[in-house]
Amino acid sequence: MSVTVIGPVPSRTFRVLWALEELGLEYTHHPHMPQSDDVRTHNPAGKVPVLIEDGVTLTDSTAILTYLADKHGRLTYPAGTIERAHQDGFTGFLLDEFDACLWTAARHSFILPEERRVPEVKDTLKWELARSVDELMRRKRPGPFLMGENMTIADIIAGHCGTWAENARFDVQNEEFRTYLKSLTTRDAYKRARQ
Repeated sequence: MSVTVIGPVPSRTFRVLWALEELGLEYTHHPHMPQSDDVRTHNPAGKVPVLIEDGVTLTDSTAILTYLADKHGRLTYPAGTIERAHQDGFTGFLLDEFDACLWTAARHSFILPEERRVPEVKDTLKWELARSVDELMRRKRPGPFLMGENMTIADIIAGHCGTWAENARFDVQNEEFRTYLKSLTTRDAYKRARQ
């Protein structure tokens, strides 16, 4: 199996790199920037991450995570089970309430044309994310991970969004979430993916 990942580490590409490290899979990483010719060669939309496996191109970080977890039978519960439905509920919640909030803040900070930015929206987004963090911790099962004792791709998304929030200066006060985030970011696979 030949796996190549395209995209810079400080992007959703990190989720894919982290999953590959957790799975113990070998891969080649090219940190090409979004919208570059190198990325557009594989994804005409210019978005990252891109995963190429044996000549087949996959895009969208969540689709890639789901594919890798399902294929290797780790970081997930089996499709068609109640546990998988709960896991997918966490994934959907994180994408809707965390990722979307952080992405909107980024767009209004440096991505959109300056005349289209509304910087004032960021205060509302910070308030909204804080509420979502509290709700995530209310839903979290007892144990080190969202689903309890087993790490899943939902934890990878939560960990990535948590560090994204920190880097974007979202002041997350929930101590339970901060402890959970620290437990994720001290994992060896996380550290290897950051390098």
